Amino acid sequence: MSDAYLSVRDAHVGTDFLNLDLTIGHWAQEGLLAVFFFVAGLELKREIVLGELSTAKQAVLPVAAAIGGVVVPIAICLAIGWGTPGIEKAWAIPAATDIAFALGVLALVGSRIPSSARVFLLALAVVDDLIAIAIIAVVFSESLNLGALAIGAAAMVLYWYCQRRRITSYFVYVPLAIVTWVAVYNAGIHATIAGVALGLLTRVRADPGEECAPGARLEHRLQPISAAVCVPLFALFAAGVPVSGSVIGTMFTDRIAIGIMVGLVIGKTIGIFGTSWIIIQLKIAAKPAGFFTRDLLAVAILGGIGFTVSLLIADLALDPAEAELAKAAVLISSMVASLLGAAALIRRGRVHSRLLDD
Repeated sequence: MSDAYLSVRDAHVGTDFLNLDLTIGHWAQEGLLAVFFFVAGLELKREIVLGELSTAKQAVLPVAAAIGGVVVPIAICLAIGWGTPGIEKAWAIPAATDIAFALGVLALVGSRIPSSARVFLLALAVVDDLIAIAIIAVVFSESLNLGALAIGAAAMVLYWYCQRRRITSYFVYVPLAIVTWVAVYNAGIHATIAGVALGLLTRVRADPGEECAPGARLEHRLQPISAAVCVPLFALFAAGVPVSGSVIGTMFTDRIAIGIMVGLVIGKTIGIFGTSWIIIQLKIAAKPAGFFTRDLLAVAILGGIGFTVSLLIADLALDPAEAELAKAAVLISSMVASLLGAAALIRRGRVHSRLLDD
């Protein structure tokens, strides 16, 4: 079915009026992922205002771990792929951890691990995504259209003002979100940045007498759509790589692909665990309650699951043929990190069960 798949993915749908002429694959990348990034922005705002990033003492461990988990994989990818055409942008591919898949594996096999592990992994992945978003905004933005950028900025200010005025009508926010997305796209900035920005501008602290804040309501309603529709459809079009002996063989000889695999599976583990261990030893931060060093290692292995954002960066960084190899490397690495992380978590779960029995 490869011909049918490619004809659908590469079919153009757009309008000249809004200066939008995108393939269905690009609509998935620029449009559907904007919803995913909006939810990520809401999660980040919630963590900053109410959660693990709300105080310096709470934030220092996951923030440091996230930075280490970005820097080390990038350094490994650069070292392995240095001198290879395309590495000047491909270095960013192993930088991101996929929140949904990492937390999914932890939920499936880590039920006996202290709940602080999920909080740590969530905060780490949110900061990790913020860094990846910043990389996309800086490295992969084209020449700026200042007029469109001004329209997008004005729409964001108006969105923020409506939040401050406690306006709740979807008839206000949906048009504002569309105008922001179109303006950011036409400004030459990757359109998913619009989703993050609006998420960060959404109010997440409930007023006295208010059942829940707008951020909580939106996250509750959009998270299932993001997880069940947006991410799977994006994955369908982004992860479509030919599976053949030649592709698999080339993947293990291509230096960029090797750099991505080593960066995700080994670099993420070393970066997250190593940075966390160092700052704990230096008394800059403390381990989460009930958390042992080997628990930290098991969670760090899950950091090597790079899916949504890594696939997006691969498409942005490389031409189609090279991107296919890079995406295959991301998929293989994510599978390996999932299996290794699951095995480590199962082992640690047995240890915690014995401790509880004792």
